[in-house]
Amino acid sequence: MRLRRFAARLAVRTRTLWGRIRRRERREMVAFRRWIENTSNLLHLTVLLLIPVLIGAVTFVSNAIDALSFLLFPPLASGTYTLFSDPEGRYASPYRFILALTVGALCGLVAYGFTAWVHGPTDVAIVHPSSAALAIFLAGGATWALDVEAPSAFSTALLTLVTGDVEPVEYVVSIFAASLVIAGVFTLWREEFYERRAEYLYETVRGDDHVLVPMRGDDEMATRTAFFAARLAAAHAAGKVVLLDVLPPDEVVDSEAENAPSDSTLNLPVSETTGNPAADAAVERLESTAHQLRTHVGIPVEVVVASGDSLPATTEAAANTNSDLIVTPYEEDRGFLSDYVRGLFGGEYDTVSFRSVGTEYCWRRVLVLVARPGDSAHAMIDFASRLAGETGSVSVTTCISTEVERRPAETKLANLVETVDGNVETRVSKSDVTAFIDANAASYDLVVLGSSGDRSAASRFISPPTFERIREIDCDVAVFDRGL
Repeated sequence: MRLRRFAARLAVRTRTLWGRIRRRERREMVAFRRWIENTSNLLHLTVLLLIPVLIGAVTFVSNAIDALSFLLFPPLASGTYTLFSDPEGRYASPYRFILALTVGALCGLVAYGFTAWVHGPTDVAIVHPSSAALAIFLAGGATWALDVEAPSAFSTALLTLVTGDVEPVEYVVSIFAASLVIAGVFTLWREEFYERRAEYLYETVRGDDHVLVPMRGDDEMATRTAFFAARLAAAHAAGKVVLLDVLPPDEVVDSEAENAPSDSTLNLPVSETTGNPAADAAVERLESTAHQLRTHVGIPVEVVVASGDSLPATTEAAANTNSDLIVTPYEEDRGFLSDYVRGLFGGEYDTVSFRSVGTEYCWRRVLVLVARPGDSAHAMIDFASRLAGETGSVSVTTCISTEVERRPAETKLANLVETVDGNVETRVSKSDVTAFIDANAASYDLVVLGSSGDRSAASRFISPPTFERIREIDCDVAVFDRGL
């Protein structure tokens, strides 16, 4: 008997420990996925892992072929780093990479031959100063004339002078062959992965097409929120909107739910009546909005009525309807974010809290305020480009406090928007973010902000999130929070 109890307790503890391990693994995977969505982190990881493999492969070939010199590798390694560390930069051209290395080596070969002709043969361990000077001069002039200037060209020009037992001509040929291989790998990586990284890494590009809309507050605000959600979902072929109404716990949705838990979610098609006035009114209200969405946006719409506490019922409805984004009306309580919206922020689902001041159901000019790169920034830009469509415009903006921050900020924005199609511009403003919004919001239909959910509690206390500091601006506002 004791043995069976011990075995039972051990089994329970084992399952508990295994569950904790699995949850920890999932959290770590989520954290890693969001870390690598930052383009800078992705490039650093690529340099760290891919370049050693490429140089190792070239070394393996060099060891197998006596005609190849180890002096291939210094310029190859530096040139490869230049390619992969900045795939969209000035030097990130396979054509420039191959020509720069080869032309540099040829210039070194010419300098070596000319010096040998003028001064006669010298010891292989000694480089005549005139050879080095002429090699650098020729490399600079040739790469300038051909518009293939690159630092690695000067490296190969000098190394051609000290090839050791390998003939300089063979060194030039091997430089060309090795650079051709590296350039081919880089081209394949950039076209098939880097330029399409949004498809592989950014979840909002592949997901967030099933949108749950809690129809809270007055009918006008709820309807505008539903249209906003429908425009987001309609950008994806599999897009769908689910309209949700949550009844108080003491109201029974239908006669078959009397024994169900108070927070259970119940799907009520419009063709059915429940005999419960509150439930029938909720279904009628939801179906009226659903008909408008189907007619004007042309997107599938479902209606769901739930009973129970608002927050648990919303998250359960999202799970039951396979939703991956929640769009809810913006709510305040005594000047602060309501408990309901605050509860959705920081939850497991991506959430947008939408506040509207207009009357139109289209958002063609969208301003996205970005504080830092990452998954939230990519999601906000993706949402803005969905709403703007092919005919609209998106302005992705960050605010800086000093001029020294301008160039890094421009690079950050360029990395964020280069995977987005459509009319997208970037702006860097040396101003306070609140003042910038006040001065520019009237020119846009929508301002998209982050919830600052990745900031610490102390940071949020010292400097409240931007959306809490802007009360009256003359355009719609969407506050985005990345789910867990």
